[in-house]
Amino acid sequence: MYAIIETGGKQYKVSEGDTIAVEKLSVKQGEQIVFERILHLSTDGTVKIGQPYVEGCTVKGTVLSHERARKVVVVKYRPRKNYRRERGHRQWFSLVKIDKIEIEKTS
Repeated sequence: MYAIIETGGKQYKVSEGDTIAVEKLSVKQGEQIVFERILHLSTDGTVKIGQPYVEGCTVKGTVLSHERARKVVVVKYRPRKNYRRERGHRQWFSLVKIDKIEIEKTS
């Protein structure tokens, strides 16, 4: 079983037990988070595609940590003008462990 979720303007394919790095979340380390924007759900040969989201389905996860990515160095340079600038950036991200994909039973 897997689901495609949307968070931070990006899409991630997740299964139970996966660990994913997403844009920084405003949830403390060790707390639960519920993703409700499910775009696609596949279970035992059954596929549900949301329009735009799948109804009655949630993905629950635990925030493991908040970290910073490797440094990206931006260099500005103008030839013959003695103009050189170097600037670094480290983006924050959250590591999330996917605990459970829940599907609401419909009768």
